[in-house]
Amino acid sequence: MKQKMETMKVTPEERDLIKSIRDYNKSFPDGYPELLWFAQRLFDDMVRQPSL
Repeated sequence: MKQKMETMKVTPEERDLIKSIRDYNKSFPDGYPELLWFAQRLFDDMVRQPSL
């Protein structure tokens, strides 16, 4: 059974995060700590809430 592919609009920041996660996963099992750090940093920057 074929699955229907859904299209989603993403921001440039979201695209960078997805690409960095894919790059890190491609480096497995050797892994590059810098790639994981970079993906985590992008994620953290996206979910941070401004101080009140």
